[in-house]
Amino acid sequence: MRIKSLKINNLRNISGASLIPHPDLNILHGDNGAGKTGVIEALVVLGKGRSFRSAQIAPLIGPDSPAFLVVAETVMPDQATHRLGLERSRSHWNARIDGQDVAQVSELASYLPFTLMEPNSHQLINGSPDVRRRFLDWGVFHVKHEFLSDWRNYSLAVRQRNAALRTADERVAQSLDTQIVRYGMQVDSARRSQTAALDQMVRSLGDAFKPAGLEVHLEYDPGWRGDSFEQALADAWRRDLDRGATNVGPHRAELHLSVAGKPARDRLSRGEQKLLAAALLLAQARILATRQIPLLLLDDLASEFDSERLAIVLEAGRALGAQLWVTGTDAADYLAIAPGEHRKFHVKQGRIEAEQSG
Repeated sequence: MRIKSLKINNLRNISGASLIPHPDLNILHGDNGAGKTGVIEALVVLGKGRSFRSAQIAPLIGPDSPAFLVVAETVMPDQATHRLGLERSRSHWNARIDGQDVAQVSELASYLPFTLMEPNSHQLINGSPDVRRRFLDWGVFHVKHEFLSDWRNYSLAVRQRNAALRTADERVAQSLDTQIVRYGMQVDSARRSQTAALDQMVRSLGDAFKPAGLEVHLEYDPGWRGDSFEQALADAWRRDLDRGATNVGPHRAELHLSVAGKPARDRLSRGEQKLLAAALLLAQARILATRQIPLLLLDDLASEFDSERLAIVLEAGRALGAQLWVTGTDAADYLAIAPGEHRKFHVKQGRIEAEQSG
C-alpha cells in the first residue's frame, strides 16, 4: 500500500498542504519545529484515529478553524485506489472511505497500515506494560481483523463487571464472567500467536539488531497465573470484590523482553534499547507485510542512529517494498546512504514545498 496524494488542513502549524509523494522514499527536511513531524502525525492520525505525540485532540487543531482535516488517496498492490478522510474537532469527528461515512474511526486503519519509529520508540523497552500491549494489539489487528471486536467485547464486559464490583452487586458481576472468559481467551490466543511470530522475526533480523550481539527473547504473560483463565478469575473473586476491580485477565497482560536471560530494560543501555525497539518495529512491519505492506514512518531517525544503523533500517524498509516517509533537519543524512529515487519536501513554518524527484 502506498500514499498517492496527501492533503492536510489546519493540523498544528500546517494551515494547508497538498503532497504528491514518491512511491518509494520521501524526505521531509527543515529546522526543528518547522512542521515535519506534523506530516508524519497526520498519517498516523488518519490510520489510527489518534496521535503518537498527544493523547488529546486539542493540541492538533491549528488556529485557522475549529477542526483539522486529513485526506489521503491510497494505491493498493492491485492498483485499486481508495480515498480516506478524517475531520476532527474537540467534540466531533467525521470519517469517510471512498465518499461513504464510516461508523468507527478504526475502519480507516485496515486501509492504512503503518509502522512508526520515532524518538520515544524506546518506551517499547522501558515503558509501562500498556505501551507493549498497544504495540502487540496493533500488529494483531492488521493480521486478524476480528480481534478488534473481541477486544472491545472483552473490555466492555470488564468495565461492566468492575462497576458491579464497586457497588457489591455480586450477581451481576458473576454473570459477566462467561463473557469475560470467552472473549478474553480469544484475545489471548491472538496475542500469543503474534508474540511467537514476533519472536521468530526478531531473531531472523540478524546480528545488526542484536544488542551487544546477544539473543533477544519475547514471552507473553497473559495476565493470570495457572492454565485456566476461568479458574484464575474464580480464584481472584474475593480480592476483586474487596478492591472493586477485575485484577486478572488480558487487560493486565505483559510482553516480556529479555536479553541473555535478563530483562531488556535492565540489561541494555539507552542506545541498545533504541536498537531493540527498531528491531521489534521492523519485525512487526514484516509480519504486516504478509497481509498488506505497511507505510514505514521514520521520524527524526537520523538523530537516533548512526549512519550504519540508519542504513540498515532504510534498507530493511526498501526490502519490504514499503513506501518510506522520513524526517530530519538535513536531507543529506538520508541521501548519503539512500541515494536512489526519492522526493524531497522542504518544510518551513508549516509550509511544505516539493523540491525535486530523484
